Amino acid sequence: MSPIISTQTCSPVSLVQHPCQAPLAPVASSLPLFLIKVPAGFPSPAADYVEETLDLNTYLVKHKAASFYFTVEGDSMTGAGILAGDRVLVDRSIEPKHGHIVVAVISNEFTLKRLYRWRGVVELRPENSAYKVIRITEDDDLQIWGVVAGVVRKFAV
Repeated sequence: MSPIISTQTCSPVSLVQHPCQAPLAPVASSLPLFLIKVPAGFPSPAADYVEETLDLNTYLVKHKAASFYFTVEGDSMTGAGILAGDRVLVDRSIEPKHGHIVVAVISNEFTLKRLYRWRGVVELRPENSAYKVIRITEDDDLQIWGVVAGVVRKFAV
């Protein structure tokens, strides 16, 4: 018998993180997006023109009514480039699939992990070898709260 995976709305008893919903009518805050790409290796001369503007709400949020931001706490997903303090955009309308990074609720606690579903095995896998894989059994109540659709990071400058 395989574990039960639910994507229905849950009411956890103790919340470590409080999601905030993406605005239904986000305020546009477009910034210039340069045509040239910035090399991460050797420098290239700068261009003096702009291709278009970039509004992060438009770029990241596809399903406004089903999208929420979480602030990441901890370092279990550093291998996926998700660090403590980052904001992850979670879309509840996306069907969770094997390999997706998800916000899950297990034992009434939120966790951010990669979903592994293969041949009847369901696991929540961290992207940091210092953490253990959470294997889901038929006795566990796993709820996939949503799928991570993007990450926003602000540097301390």
